[in-house]
Amino acid sequence: MNVTAEDYRYDYLILPEYKPVCEVFPIVPPPIETGYVYHFTTRSNLLYEVRFAPKAGNILDVVVNFTVESDEFDEDYPVTNRGEIFSVIATVIEIMKMFHHHHNFTLSYEFAGEFKEDELNDNNRPSIRSRLYLRYAERLLNHNWKALLNGNKVIIKRKY
Repeated sequence: MNVTAEDYRYDYLILPEYKPVCEVFPIVPPPIETGYVYHFTTRSNLLYEVRFAPKAGNILDVVVNFTVESDEFDEDYPVTNRGEIFSVIATVIEIMKMFHHHHNFTLSYEFAGEFKEDELNDNNRPSIRSRLYLRYAERLLNHNWKALLNGNKVIIKRKY
């Protein structure tokens, strides 16, 4: 199958009709619109960083890392829950849409959910958060993308 640049022109990662059902926090995009690092602050004043990192083997495969930028949770990221998980996810989805708009040749996105304190930390099994991310991805991805679970990693890949 020959894939051309025109095939990517209207390639949406997330369904075009998707509308968040909860609050999306204000997003601070990178200074250069094609940049790789975004930020947002939650209602409870937690600053998040969302970083897109091209993989070494193929720069069109990207690892998505979103973390809390706070000394308060330096070693305890899994306990940051302030009841804002759905708004955090909605905000990360909006950021992924923004990133994909400027990087629409990306072939895959990969991310993993941190294990909670009471979970067995086994990278061969998915965390509760990774399973939640997978459920969201399966519902929101456009028809030409698919979501896979590989151990604790959620991988979103183009179908072609």
